Amino acid sequence: MRECGLPGDEVLAALGAKKEEDLTYSTILSSMCTLPHPVAVRAHVLFMETNLGDPGLFPGTAAIERQLIATLGELYHHPGAAGYASSGGTESNIQALRIAKSSRPVDRPNVVIPASSHFSFEKACGMLGIEIRTAPLDEELRVDVDRARELIDDRTIGIVGVVGTTEYGMVDPIRELAGVATEYDLFLHVDAAFGGLVVPFLPEPIPFDFALPGVSSIAVDPHKMGMSTIPAGCLLVRDQAVLDLLNVDTPYLTVKQEYTLGGTRPGASVAGALAVLEHLGREGFRAVVAGCMENTRRLIEGLEALGIGRAATPDVNVATFRTREAPPGWRVSFTRKGDMRCVLMPHVTADTVEQFLVDAERYYA
Repeated sequence: MRECGLPGDEVLAALGAKKEEDLTYSTILSSMCTLPHPVAVRAHVLFMETNLGDPGLFPGTAAIERQLIATLGELYHHPGAAGYASSGGTESNIQALRIAKSSRPVDRPNVVIPASSHFSFEKACGMLGIEIRTAPLDEELRVDVDRARELIDDRTIGIVGVVGTTEYGMVDPIRELAGVATEYDLFLHVDAAFGGLVVPFLPEPIPFDFALPGVSSIAVDPHKMGMSTIPAGCLLVRDQAVLDLLNVDTPYLTVKQEYTLGGTRPGASVAGALAVLEHLGREGFRAVVAGCMENTRRLIEGLEALGIGRAATPDVNVATFRTREAPPGWRVSFTRKGDMRCVLMPHVTADTVEQFLVDAERYYA
């Protein structure tokens, strides 16, 4: 640390130079994050100093968090849902498994997780001492429910389904998983970190939420398709008593118990998340999702016309292809199987897709 500080303008200039080393979203097709909506940015700045870890000091911000959870609960067919704003899907998934473990205390617990699940479950199970039992996928890259059922025993504390898999954009058969969860009285966590703000706005939404009695919890990330500022995730459960299983004493704060994983929690991105939901409404989100899905369709159609076949027919705006190479200058990613993966986020415009296809035609020719 410097003995004598620098002028603010000099510090900001140095930081700005580093910022210029970052990639811009204009050629990024690999990220499940996107440019935040302008209204989210404005809301974020307005709440920069707020800390939801001590909510009694920021009652207005705490009310915004409650409104965010209520808004999402209504979207997921349970206006009375409880929950809180997390740092994102990883935290939400860890917390869901903490609840499952607390709900069913057994020796050597295990959880049944799809082979397509996010790597955060490996972190969560390692931290919590839970055995992972990996259920294989079917031919369409959704979890095989029958194979998942075969993995359940008297030490199983829960099962997981994914809405919008990270690699291939698939939605697991949550209705069937919910039936299994009900049959075996298991905690069913739905990881909808990506698809939770896509599927409800499709012309024919795939059932995945609290309308299904077997669903116990849902993770969703407004900083993905919700176009909020980072970090903004949410964990929702059916009632407050479920969250209270995680309470620890916090005697010197304005609340005397907390169930959250983080202590200090930013209010700014929570305000940003609610701002976008309120500003766009269902109509606006349907338009955003429709645009992303049309771009997904167009990219698949365009690359297949060039002889690059799709690896899957996605349920959400993730397109994958049977190639291990991408046109120069574009940032894509590759799945564990080596398929090229593109995520058609709101920052990916129709013009962006057409330029990618032009470059692809030159590259693959």
